Amino acid sequence: MVRKLTLLLAALIVSGAVLAADNQYVLGVDGLACPFCAYGIEKRLNKVDGVTDVQVDVGESVVHVTLQEGKVLTEDRARQAVDEAGFTLRSFSAAEGGTGNGQ
Repeated sequence: MVRKLTLLLAALIVSGAVLAADNQYVLGVDGLACPFCAYGIEKRLNKVDGVTDVQVDVGESVVHVTLQEGKVLTEDRARQAVDEAGFTLRSFSAAEGGTGNGQ
């Protein structure tokens, strides 16, 4: 019985990770230079409807955005949020393995 519950729990965790992959985006952002910049863009992107996680890599000038299942981030909406944070959107794409369809 314990083994069946463990397998069920593992299956749920894996299926949750697969669903999350469908809603991940990678934004190339010009102007990211410091942790304060990262905080500013993270704060602004977290206000976008459906955003559940924002990870900023200042060294690579890349922002990873995850949305709730069923939500889509369009390039126009991403550009608007990045502009409002004071930065420039250089590139926009669905994360590898995702089906963001935002382009």
